[in-house]
Amino acid sequence: QVQLVESGGGLVQAGGSLRLSCAASGRSFGHGAWFRQAPGKEREFVAAIGWSWSGLTTEYADSVKGRFIISRDSAKNTIYLQMDSLKAEDTADYYCAAGSDLRALIRGNADNWGQGTQVTVSS
Repeated sequence: QVQLVESGGGLVQAGGSLRLSCAASGRSFGHGAWFRQAPGKEREFVAAIGWSWSGLTTEYADSVKGRFIISRDSAKNTIYLQMDSLKAEDTADYYCAAGSDLRALIRGNADNWGQGTQVTVSS
C-alpha cells in the first residue's frame, strides 16, 4: 500500500505560480497523477506521469497545457506539479493519485489517493 502526502497548496494571485509536491511512502510510486475538484464540480484530471513502451510519458488536460508541468524524482519517490500563469478557474482542491495502470489512472481509477491540498487563485 502506498501512502501519499501532498503539500505546496496556498493562496496566490492570478498570474502567479505554485508548486505542489506529493511524496509517497510504503513502496515505489508507480504511475502518478494530479486531479482537482472545484467547489460544486466533479473531480477532473489535470496531469499524469508514467512509463510506457516509449519511455517516460506525460499527459495533460487541455485546460492546463502550456501552463502546468508534471515531473517526478524517483530517488525521493515524489511527483510534482509546477503551476504557472494561474487563473481563478484553477482554484480547487488538488489530489495526488498513484496507480499501476497509467490509462486507468488517467480515467480516475487510482490505487491510492492523497488527502488533497487546497489551491486558491485570487483574481
